[in-house]
Amino acid sequence: MTSETRAATGSTVGELMHRDPIVVRADAPLAQAAQLIDHHRISGLPVVDDAGHLVGVISQTDLLQARATEHLWANWPGLSVRHLMTSPAIHVGAALPTAAAARLMERERVHRLVVVSDADERIPIGILSVSDLVHAMVARPSDD
Repeated sequence: MTSETRAATGSTVGELMHRDPIVVRADAPLAQAAQLIDHHRISGLPVVDDAGHLVGVISQTDLLQARATEHLWANWPGLSVRHLMTSPAIHVGAALPTAAAARLMERERVHRLVVVSDADERIPIGILSVSDLVHAMVARPSDD
């Protein structure tokens, strides 16, 4: 199999992931997370602590829940990302086969996995989203 074919079929998470993910700090205001998500047209962000270590994930769905919950919406200006993030973040290594990643997303009912460094599993190095997997399915050459 050529490297082009491997990339098209997306045999590992590392071949499909978006590198150098946009992250937000846990103590950042919710408005900052919302602005990052909107500006970069993404559906979620890894959340890191002061040292850059992965502590959670915040998504459009988390922000929507805040909007739909009267108490949360009333306190929006005082809330930080840590108040709404999902923790711990579901993370994987870059060498994981994409089929296993898809099964994990389906089982955990998540739309993204944070890809972490082999050297330090607390450091996010990429994101694999459902959209990435669907794109790889479409790009995969037909077996006909």
